[in-house]
Amino acid sequence: MQEAETNLISHLEDLRRALLRSLAVLAIGIVPLFLVSPYVLEWFCSQIALQGDFQLHYFSPLEIFLLQLKIAALLDVVICSPAIAWNIWQFVLPALYEKEKKFIRSIVALTSLLFVAGVAFCLIVCFPLIVKFGMSFASDLLQPVFGVSNLVSLALWLSLAFGCMFQFPLVTFALIRGGIVDYETVCKKRPYVVVGVLALSALLTPPDIISQLVLGMPTYLLFEAGLLAARRYKKPRM
Repeated sequence: MQEAETNLISHLEDLRRALLRSLAVLAIGIVPLFLVSPYVLEWFCSQIALQGDFQLHYFSPLEIFLLQLKIAALLDVVICSPAIAWNIWQFVLPALYEKEKKFIRSIVALTSLLFVAGVAFCLIVCFPLIVKFGMSFASDLLQPVFGVSNLVSLALWLSLAFGCMFQFPLVTFALIRGGIVDYETVCKKRPYVVVGVLALSALLTPPDIISQLVLGMPTYLLFEAGLLAARRYKKPRM
C-alpha cells in the first residue's frame, strides 16, 4: 500500500515537472513574440483590407494592446507546441514499450505539423471567405464597419479550432493502431463521423454555413486519411 502511494506521488511529481517545463517554454517565448505581434497585426489588417474597400476600427485605448497580447499568445502556442508536446510525451514514455515509444515520437512531430497546418489553412483559406461572406450583405443602406478586435478575436479562435480539428487523422490512426477500436467498425460508422464532424464544426465556428463547411470538409478528408494510414492494422477476416 505504501509502495503504491509512493509510486503515485512520484508520477504526480513527474507530471508537475512536465507541466512546469511547458509553462516555462511558453513564458520564455511570450516576450519576443509580443515584440513581433505589432507587425503581425499590421500584416493581418493589410490582408483583411484586400478583401474590400473598408477600414478597421478600434474603440478603446487599450484595445490594440490587448489584441497584441492575444496574437503573441497564439504565436507562442503554435511555435512552442513541439516542445510542449515533447514534454508531455516524455512523462508518458517510461510506461511504454520500445515500439510504442517509437510510435509516440513520430506522433509528436505530426501533431505539431498538423496543428500549424490547421492554423495556416484557417488564416489563408477560411478566414478571407468568412470576411467576404460578411461583406456580401452590404448595400446602399447597410455599410460594414468592422472592429479590429472582433475580427482578430474571431481569427484567433478559428485558428485554434482548425489546429485542434486537424488532429483528427492522428486520433483515428492511434485508436485503430492501438487496438482500441476496430478498423471495420470505424468504416461502418462513417455516417456518424460525418454528423459528429459537422456538429463540432458548428460549435467551433460562427453560425454561418461557409465557415462550418470550410472546417468540416477538410476535417472529414483528414479522417479518411487517418483511416487509410491505419488500414494495414485491420484484423484479418476469419
